[in-house]
Amino acid sequence: MQAHPNTVDPSEIAKFEAMAAEWWDPHGKFKPLHMLNPCRLDYITQQIAGEFDRDLKSPKPFEGLRLLDIGCGGGLLSEPMARLGAKVVGADAAERNLPVARIHAEQSGLEIDYRHTTAEDMAAAGEQFDVVLNMEVVEHVADPLSYLTATQQLLKPGGLQICSTINRNPKSYAMAIFGAEVVMRWLPRGTHEWSKFITPDELFDLLRQAGLEPVDRKGFVFNPILWSWSISDRDLSVNYVTASVKPS
Repeated sequence: MQAHPNTVDPSEIAKFEAMAAEWWDPHGKFKPLHMLNPCRLDYITQQIAGEFDRDLKSPKPFEGLRLLDIGCGGGLLSEPMARLGAKVVGADAAERNLPVARIHAEQSGLEIDYRHTTAEDMAAAGEQFDVVLNMEVVEHVADPLSYLTATQQLLKPGGLQICSTINRNPKSYAMAIFGAEVVMRWLPRGTHEWSKFITPDELFDLLRQAGLEPVDRKGFVFNPILWSWSISDRDLSVNYVTASVKPS
């Protein structure tokens, strides 16, 4: 298994470590993720069910699937995946996130394997998963292609990766940085760097270069009137999500 240079950006890790204790506070610094989470989960569960022919109405539809939540933070996605029956590994390069995640999982009666590690180190160790959740991470790494190549190596042949990030255009600056960090103060200033945002076409190209086959992309759209998020087939102008598979 080919190893890759570590793509962790220490300054990015420090930002999230400073906010670690607030992961499960729906009114704290991670309020945007709590608001977005139902949309994320809807997309993720539909894609996994479609790819692996699972019935979401069954008690544990993802039983038998090994799933990696890379950049897991406090476990906002790891926990629902475990409840749906997946065997979950949650990995994060920000060490202070993990005690928060472990304690909350224990309190919730869930068994989740949380690890302080990177995608590159796990790939070098030969770890393999049916599903990789790669949500809101790629815009924080030092080398997106090397990082995505590592996440591709973590997939079994025929495996599925869900990757979300933020588009790069004037609207995304206005909403994701000025709006979220300056006006609404949902996130500390400097959480995101606009220059690191990636357009959907750029991400599809990176995924292909990394050895994955993109199969879908959708937008996550915030409605300031209804104060809610929805999934859009057309509007990928700010937040968006992709699905890609590793060829068998």
